[in-house]
Amino acid sequence: MAIILFDNYYRNSLYPFTYTKAIAALRFGILTIQERWAMKTKEEVFIHTETYLQVLYPTPILHDHIWVDASVLPDEKLMQSILQLEEGACIYDQFGLVAGRMAFAFTNFKPEPAQFSIQIQATDEVKRLKYCWEMILWNDSMIREDFKLVTKGRSSQPISPTVQVIQTADIFIEEGAKLEFCTLNSKTGPIYIGKDAEIMEGSCVRGPFSMGYNSVLKMNSRIYGATSLGPCCMGGGEIKNSVIMGYTNKAHDGYLGDAVIGEWCNMGAGSTNSNVKNTAGEVKVWNYASNTYLGVGQKCGLIMGDYSRVAINSSINTGTIVGVSCNVFGSGLLPTIFNNFSWGNSGNRYDLKKAFFAIDNWKKMKNLHITEAETSILETIFAQI
Repeated sequence: MAIILFDNYYRNSLYPFTYTKAIAALRFGILTIQERWAMKTKEEVFIHTETYLQVLYPTPILHDHIWVDASVLPDEKLMQSILQLEEGACIYDQFGLVAGRMAFAFTNFKPEPAQFSIQIQATDEVKRLKYCWEMILWNDSMIREDFKLVTKGRSSQPISPTVQVIQTADIFIEEGAKLEFCTLNSKTGPIYIGKDAEIMEGSCVRGPFSMGYNSVLKMNSRIYGATSLGPCCMGGGEIKNSVIMGYTNKAHDGYLGDAVIGEWCNMGAGSTNSNVKNTAGEVKVWNYASNTYLGVGQKCGLIMGDYSRVAINSSINTGTIVGVSCNVFGSGLLPTIFNNFSWGNSGNRYDLKKAFFAIDNWKKMKNLHITEAETSILETIFAQI
């Protein structure tokens, strides 16, 4: 049996991240949604998404499989109900198909309960990821859940005697990680340090916190939970309650709080975001799908899509949303919306060839290059502007 995580009708509400990746590829907590399903079910997990993005994900050989809405974050009861579905049966709720078991042709699948002969209505509320800022709100609980999943039945590497530790029980260090003369406080939540990651001297970390493979915290970093660094990230300065998905640098002083940052981004030295309005009132964030501002609560800092960069000493406004491949700069407090391929805050558009050149330069710094699949995807997004 295999599991196929499909993008639902509401994927546009997760822009700018789902411009460049499927919902199942989003990372918060420790794992991506796809990785979480694979670890929980011990099954092969595939991704079904928009045609222009499918090139990023392998297509399965068709056999017995279960289609699952990639935005669903199931509890144990729902997980078992999904895995026990019989052929031709599905679970649905007021938002549509939750999961269904049937060997549809991969390219012809449509996520509709009517396609299944047995339709079971969910009796409990189904938790779905619908908006970008929910990754901020739920990152604390997801780090705790993932920590148990990733570390179950395993032993941590020993902690160096130079590290000041407040409660060791909820600290897990993977092979090859380096930590010296830093402070780890897991009384407030678990701390997970990935393979070959490094926390440099003088850094202070309060859980819940996770850092992925080959990520680095620079000297004297101050990290508050709930914060996640994906693989190959660089963190520094002050970071609080933020998700950095992967291959992104926020290496210098400056504040990043209540934020979600995509892959292959860079925060210039001294750049800082506001996460609370001066009035302490409700923060409203632009939503691409509804073409309007939505209230998100009292705190929200920066939401920034893949391949975007922020200039040094930038002052980022409360509830700012930055699209794909933007070069963010300008004097004073910056505007709250930067559309895809924005060049500064004047409304100018990034030249596509120059954008590719810059992305490739950034990827070279991590010994990689821009791929044909990436250029094809970015060309498609650019053409939509």
